[in-house]
Amino acid sequence: YVLFLHFQILGAVILGFGVWILADKTSFIAVLQMSSPSLKTGAYILIGVGALTMLMGFLGCLGAVNEIRCLLGLYFTCLMIILLAQIAAALVIYFQKETLKVELSGIVVDLIENYDPLDEDKRNLQDAWDYVQTQIACCGWTGPKEWENNEILRNKSNTEYPCSCSNRSKDLVEGRGFCNLEDPLNGTATYADWPVHEQGCMDGVEEWLKDNLGIILGVCTGVAVIELLGMILSISLCKNIHSEDYTKVPKS
Repeated sequence: YVLFLHFQILGAVILGFGVWILADKTSFIAVLQMSSPSLKTGAYILIGVGALTMLMGFLGCLGAVNEIRCLLGLYFTCLMIILLAQIAAALVIYFQKETLKVELSGIVVDLIENYDPLDEDKRNLQDAWDYVQTQIACCGWTGPKEWENNEILRNKSNTEYPCSCSNRSKDLVEGRGFCNLEDPLNGTATYADWPVHEQGCMDGVEEWLKDNLGIILGVCTGVAVIELLGMILSISLCKNIHSEDYTKVPKS
C-alpha cells in the first residue's frame, strides 16, 4: 500500500511542477511559457498527468484494500499509458532538439529586438529576461551584438545599453531598462563600447543543463522505475485475488 501512496505524492509533485511553470514570472521558464504556446500547453498536460497520477494512487489503494480486480486493472492500464507517453515525449524531445533550439533562439531574439521598458503589456516577460541575464551573467542569446538590433537603442545611436547585461554592480541595482554610457562617444557606439558581459545566455543555459543533466536523468529514471514497480505490483495483486477466489469455492 505504501507504493500506491507514493504515487499520490508523485502526482502531487507533477501537478505542483505544472502549476509552478504557469505561475513563475522571474526565470527562464517564464520567458518560455509567456512566449511559446507549446510550453504553456505542456504545463497544462503536467497538471492533468499529476491529477491523474494522484487519482490512480487512490484507485490502487482502494483496489488493493478491497481486492477489486477491475480497479487494479484500470490502475495498470493508466500507468502503462502514462509510461508510454513519457517515453514518446522523451523521444520527440531528443529527435527534435535542434528544431526546439531554433524555435527558442527565435523567441529570445524577437524579445530582444522589441524590448521596451515602457511597455507595461510585456513587463513580466521583459523582467523575466532581465532576471535571466542578471543571474547567468550573460547578454543576449548568442552575445551582446543582438542588442544592437533593438529599435530604441538604434534610435539612440547605441549610447545606451541594457542594465541587466552590465558587469558593473551599480547598474544591476536597477536591474532592468537601459543605462547610459558614462563617457559619451561622438557618433554611433557599438556593443564593444558597452560595459556588458560578452557571454551569450545560450551558452549559460546549455552549461546549466549539462551541470544538472545527471539530476534530471536520475529523477526521470526514478519515476519510470516506480511506475514499473506499480505495474508489476498491480498484476501480482490481480493474480493473488484470482487465486484466492478459487480457493474460497466450497468443494462438492
